[in-house]
Amino acid sequence: MATFYLLALLIGIVAGLRAMAAPAAVAWGAWLGWLPLAGTWASFMGHWIAVAIFTVLALVELVTDQLPSTPSRKVPQQFGARILTGALSGAVIGTVGGAAVGGLAAGVIGAILGTLGGAAARASLAKSFGRDLPAALIEDGVAILGALLVVSLVA
Repeated sequence: MATFYLLALLIGIVAGLRAMAAPAAVAWGAWLGWLPLAGTWASFMGHWIAVAIFTVLALVELVTDQLPSTPSRKVPQQFGARILTGALSGAVIGTVGGAAVGGLAAGVIGAILGTLGGAAARASLAKSFGRDLPAALIEDGVAILGALLVVSLVA
């Protein structure tokens, strides 16, 4: 059970880095059968429509994150979106382990940690590179690989 809480926390951290990477990875994991969600409230995540929607949103986010007009992840709308997607993704992972509410809570905590920690890490990297783009691309890679790793470990 503790493993599912840790994985829910980690997928929440991913949501803090890239809000849509977490639910996209969870949806893909469900669709591929890695996450046994049949007969649960979360079974919709394995439907091809959920996979398509979350994948498109994740790809759009990867592009828009690079735009100078994109607001900080710490503004209420951005922060709130990360908490919501962390909660959803954590709850889905928690459901696999029989603890949806605990997974939801761990996902929220992870999203908060990922949002604040990710912003600090990216700012530090951007400062050392002298520009933001390399730091943003590294963060993209960490979020994508982290999401894939978490979902693969749930199975």
